[in-house]
Amino acid sequence: MRQTVRARRDQKGLNMARQTRGKKSRAAEEGRHVQAAVDQLDKKAKSSPPKRPMQTGQREYPSKFPPQHLEKSGAEAELELAPMYQAPGYEGSHKLQDMVALITGGDSGIGRAVAVLFAREGADVAICYLEESGDARTTKAAVELEGRRCIMIQGDVSDPRFCNDAVSRTVRELGKLDILVNKPLSRNTRPTSSNCRTSISIAR
Repeated sequence: MRQTVRARRDQKGLNMARQTRGKKSRAAEEGRHVQAAVDQLDKKAKSSPPKRPMQTGQREYPSKFPPQHLEKSGAEAELELAPMYQAPGYEGSHKLQDMVALITGGDSGIGRAVAVLFAREGADVAICYLEESGDARTTKAAVELEGRRCIMIQGDVSDPRFCNDAVSRTVRELGKLDILVNKPLSRNTRPTSSNCRTSISIAR
């Protein structure tokens, strides 16, 4: 009798061990199937061309830039890929309402972007530029689309006399001067950063 009970227990234990091994085997097999699928995806990813960068803004951004060299001072209008400066997703909140800003190098690039967004915040703008009148007119039109005034002042900010004239004209035509953005194009003859600041002090 005792031997029968013991034999049943042994058989039960053997069956449980077999079931456990079977479960482990099935789990291992499922894991191998998952890994094989992942390996296939990895192979495809390596063989496919790189993806374009993720677009997170409100407009499409370029993933490649054409090689191009412009002779200084360089006309932005000649760029094959035009810089983006409008910032369509940005809404002004009157932070600069009825102020006046003078922006050197304001005809293109960062200077143009600053001019447009200052206007969106409520400021009138004077832009200084060296020689690219076409770019300056584009900036002026963009500022005026924001509902603000813009004057164009051509000259070389490395000349203190021009800086004095630029400040005087800004005050004369726009009524005052609250903000100076001293962002001229980097050139072989670097402008003296204090020129416009000194002119503002004289004007005041």
